[in-house]
Amino acid sequence: MKILVVEDDARLAAVLRRGLAESGHLVDVEHDGVRGQSTAIAGGYDAIILDVMLPQRDGLSVVREMRRREIGTPVLLLTSRDTVDDTIEGLDAGADDYLRKPFVFRELDARLRSITRRSDSASQKELRRGDLVLDLAARTVSRRGMPIQLTAREIAFVEYFMLNAGLLLTRRMIEDALWEPWRETESNVIEVYVRRLRTKLSPNGEPNLIATIRGAGYRFGDAVQHP
Repeated sequence: MKILVVEDDARLAAVLRRGLAESGHLVDVEHDGVRGQSTAIAGGYDAIILDVMLPQRDGLSVVREMRRREIGTPVLLLTSRDTVDDTIEGLDAGADDYLRKPFVFRELDARLRSITRRSDSASQKELRRGDLVLDLAARTVSRRGMPIQLTAREIAFVEYFMLNAGLLLTRRMIEDALWEPWRETESNVIEVYVRRLRTKLSPNGEPNLIATIRGAGYRFGDAVQHP
């Protein structure tokens, strides 16, 4: 899934980004309510994790503005407040769920799965490209009906490629989408993942789906010939 985190605590935001990325999600982060609202409205996200107490504009105002614009993206509010009235206020503002700090990541991950499963905006349950299928809820990949065992990072690669099928994807674009901005990647890590995916996505000799555009990057799409 493509997830937006709006959290002014840089340390917590980094933890959330790392945990969600390791779970195979694509993650963007904003640190104030104004930028968070702008990004949420423009970004086409599958879910938003939104702190209530934000600089410049609070989280409840952001949710209200999203709903006023009829943007139905699932929203999970984070807050240090702990009264029933606070919870009701958040849900009345249009949030889908409410998680109190401090929390464990497993609970956040479970709540995130719950709100995206039940959301009407999450009507697309799978991605298809030819005979390749990615189940977005179960985070599983199959080809010609046969399951393919992939790691969370490999599934994130497949999702990114399928969402951008037919487009030229440079190494920098892939790094920006799938790695945290502060984390250095080895010079050949993209090539290693692509090579591994070519093998795993063609377990019985099926045609490759990832083409190398020499000197430029990669293109994912219909079956291609590749050495």
